[in-house]
Amino acid sequence: MKKLLLFSLLLFSFAGFSQEKKAVIEFKQTEINYGEIKKGEDGTRVFEFTNTGNAPLIINRVKSSCGCTVPSKPTKPIMPGESGKIVVKYDTKRVGPFRKQITVYSNAKNPVVILKIKGKVVDPKAVNLKRKSAGPMIK
Repeated sequence: MKKLLLFSLLLFSFAGFSQEKKAVIEFKQTEINYGEIKKGEDGTRVFEFTNTGNAPLIINRVKSSCGCTVPSKPTKPIMPGESGKIVVKYDTKRVGPFRKQITVYSNAKNPVVILKIKGKVVDPKAVNLKRKSAGPMIK
């Protein structure tokens, strides 16, 4: 009888573990291409996501690969079926191409997600020093 009772308890405990509730974070997109953006323009972009799991989603930390990219995260848990945003601001005072990563840490089934931004900041006031033709230079 004790063996039967012990076996029943073990069976029910394994069944309970298999139905563990988990949050699942699904982003609409994981990469944003700014394309060409003018120096000093607004470098803010938004990554939208949904919690498709069956437990509240808590974003613990959002970290960028450099100080020129500042991410912000939701402060409250995202309930199952609800959506949220990770806002990323790139410093567009830095001229030239860029490629940065934002790492999102959460309690989701997929606990680490890498987001990417890329583009090129151009300065329209800069003088284009490239020669237009291969002809001789006139002095």
